[in-house]
Amino acid sequence: MKQLILAFFLGLSSAAHAETIRFVTEEYPPYNFSTDKGASGASVDQIALIMKAVELPYEIEVLPWARAFALAESEPWHCVFTTGHDAGRDKKFKWVEPLLVDQMIMVRHKDSAIKLWSLDEAKQFIVGTQREDFSATYLTERGFQKIDYAASLDSTLKKLIAGRVDLMMTSEKTFETMQADGKPVEAALVLEGKQYGIACHIDMPDEIVARMQVELNRLIAAGDQDRIYEQYGLRPDGIKQAAK
Repeated sequence: MKQLILAFFLGLSSAAHAETIRFVTEEYPPYNFSTDKGASGASVDQIALIMKAVELPYEIEVLPWARAFALAESEPWHCVFTTGHDAGRDKKFKWVEPLLVDQMIMVRHKDSAIKLWSLDEAKQFIVGTQREDFSATYLTERGFQKIDYAASLDSTLKKLIAGRVDLMMTSEKTFETMQADGKPVEAALVLEGKQYGIACHIDMPDEIVARMQVELNRLIAAGDQDRIYEQYGLRPDGIKQAAK
């Protein structure tokens, strides 16, 4: 009987490890974006190396952010990235991080006359962000009333350029990429730093999360994370932080 019970639990363990992990993300270059060959980006490359090392099956799908976030929150074996880690999200997921450490920034059109010296001054303007993005929570928690929600970063950027929003929230390194791509944007206000990572469904087995974290730690320690960011034209300084 003991042998039968042991065989049963070993079978369960093998089945769990054979489960495909589904990573979902959004269009947010240079970290994650769609190409003709599938998902690409600095965060996608890190996940590919992590999953190769842990030898588990996985898929990556690019979706609207609100849908991607909801899947990771509600569906087992799903993880969403590149996800800002804040207090409101902390207990909702199991985390593998950091894929990125970056500053948050408010951006204006380059021809805008808006000048900001504090966050409170920004409350009089329409600020664009994405649904379920951590920056949306950041704004609402600080009393912003004029928030414009879009499905993607690209939609928010188009609204800014067209004058439909006054400001937009993004990361500093994404802003630098926008400028490098010739987008007519300028920094309006630099805010505090934020850590971003992989947020997995709360029922993801602890063993798998731990193995993924070990491999991310190795990428950072070996300098591979820096090299990946350099490949996408990003400065590695400010990205690296002691991994948990």
